[in-house]
Amino acid sequence: MTLQRQTRKKKKVRKFRVFMVVFLVAFIAIGSYAAFQYFNAANADNNLSDDVEFNGSDENVDNVNVLVLGSDSRGEDSARSDTIMIANYSSDTKQPKLISIMRDTYVNIPGYGYNKINAAYSLGGPELMRKTVTENFGIDISYYAEIDFKGFEKLVDAVAPDGIEVTVTPEMTTDQKALGVQLTEGTQKLQGKEILAYSRFRHDANGDYGRVQRQQEVLTKLKEEVASVTTLSKLPKLIGIANGYVSTNVRNGLLLSMGTDVLRGKTEDMQTMRIPVDGSYHDARYDVGAVLEFNVGGLEQNAQEAQTFLNQ
Repeated sequence: MTLQRQTRKKKKVRKFRVFMVVFLVAFIAIGSYAAFQYFNAANADNNLSDDVEFNGSDENVDNVNVLVLGSDSRGEDSARSDTIMIANYSSDTKQPKLISIMRDTYVNIPGYGYNKINAAYSLGGPELMRKTVTENFGIDISYYAEIDFKGFEKLVDAVAPDGIEVTVTPEMTTDQKALGVQLTEGTQKLQGKEILAYSRFRHDANGDYGRVQRQQEVLTKLKEEVASVTTLSKLPKLIGIANGYVSTNVRNGLLLSMGTDVLRGKTEDMQTMRIPVDGSYHDARYDVGAVLEFNVGGLEQNAQEAQTFLNQ
C-alpha cells in the first residue's frame, strides 16, 4: 500500500471514529461519559475499554446492542446512572434503534432485590446493569458505553458552534435552580451547557417522560449536525475532546463499519422506544422512593415489545 493510500485510510478512520463518538453521544443524548480512546487503522480491532468488568454476550455483527449509560457522578464512586439506553444497529437493515429505560423503573436487581433500575449502576457498574437489563427484559447486550456530562457539553459546542435550536417552555424559565443555567422562554439556539440542561430538565408536569422526549429531540438534531461535519478541519479538536470523556468496549472495527454506513447515507431514520410502555405500569412508592411499578404481566409485556422492536 502506498504512503498516500495509507494516509487517506487513516484520515477516513479518524473521520468515522469521530462520527461514532458523537453518534454515541447522540444516542445517550444527555448521559454520563467516560472515554473513547483515539485509534487508527492499524488498531482497527483493538478493545477500547480500560479495566471495566463487562461480560457481554457474543457479538452478533448483524444486530448489535450497546448498553449506553450516563451519570452525573460529581466525583462520587457510587453515582447512579442518570440515563439508561440500549442502542441497536443492524448491518442488514441499516436501521439504528434506541430504547430509553426510565430510571425509576422498579425491577429486580440480581443479588440485591427490587429497586429503581438506575441503582444497578451504583451497586455494580455496567456489568450489573447489563445483568439487570438482560434478566428483566431478555435483551442480550454485547457492549457498553459510558459518557460524562462535561464531555457532552464540549462536543456539542464543537459540532454545533452556533447552537442547537429548541423551544424552551415557561416551566423551565421558572425553575432556574433545577436547570443550573438561565434560559429564556421561546424558540432559540442553545449552546452545550444550556442544551444539556434543557435535555435533563424533569421538573414540569411531564417529569421524566418529558425529559425522555427532549433527549430524543436533541439526539435527532445533533445527528443532523454531525452529518454536516464533512471536512477534516474539526477532527483534531473533536478527538481531543472525546479522549477522556467516553469509555466503551465497542470494537474499533465495528465502529468503523457503522460509521461507514452512516457517512455514506445508507442508514434509515432512527427508531425509538420507551420502557415502560404505556398502559403496562403504575406509580408506586417504596422505601427507595417513588417508582414506576409494572402491572401484573407488565414486565413480560415490556420484555416482549422490546425484543420485537430490536429484532424486527
